[in-house]
Amino acid sequence: MYSNKIFLSFSLLVVSLSGIAQQMATIDTLAIVAPTSLTFKYKQLIIPAVLIGYGAAGLRSDFLVRQNLSIREEIMDDIDKKISVDDFIQYAPALSVYALNNLGIQGKNNLKDRSIVLGTSMALVFVSVTTIKKLTKVQRPDNSHNNSFPSGHTALAFAGAEFLYQEYKDVSVWYGVSGYIVASATGAFRIYNNKHWFTDVVAGAGLGILSTKAAYWLQPYMTKSVFGSSKNKNTTTFFAPYYDGQQVGGSFVLAF
Repeated sequence: MYSNKIFLSFSLLVVSLSGIAQQMATIDTLAIVAPTSLTFKYKQLIIPAVLIGYGAAGLRSDFLVRQNLSIREEIMDDIDKKISVDDFIQYAPALSVYALNNLGIQGKNNLKDRSIVLGTSMALVFVSVTTIKKLTKVQRPDNSHNNSFPSGHTALAFAGAEFLYQEYKDVSVWYGVSGYIVASATGAFRIYNNKHWFTDVVAGAGLGILSTKAAYWLQPYMTKSVFGSSKNKNTTTFFAPYYDGQQVGGSFVLAF
């Protein structure tokens, strides 16, 4: 069916983009500011900018609006029942980093440093998604709320996928690829469950990737200026709020 082709195309698009991002990141990380941070390079913005720009264009473009409606109509014809797996798998890529470390497969950062990166990324996702939702007030496909753009679930999933890739790209790029596949599935299920338009999901993917990249760029400052003044240098606490328009939550990190 047409809707299945859309899901497959979206997944293949994101996996292809992640592969390009991985090649770019390999070059970008030749110069390291610190063992746990990445040097800022403008070309790192290309992929998230394209995704966010495409999603934002859907707010004004008649062509993309018609495309969103066409995809929704095709999916509604095929849907038998909703599958709420997206409420859970959105967290899988980020949690995989801690699971892999617990299994003895060491990533780039120690517990404290990776927790600072993840907390910063989640905070950036929260601020960006919440602010844009309030400014745009886009009606959801199921008419439940005026907070459709961008997709918070997708942003969170892609933030976690980029986090997984950055922590484990030196071990195997396939960890990052698997994270992006799960993130793509999260976005596809948001569309399937009639909670988001296609452009909402694409923009959410871009915001998620950008948030994690920014978290790595900010990591030296966060470690030195925010957490460096702690009396106990071996202990770190961090709370990152999360809100996707319907669910409110947060992650609390205690690293020691």
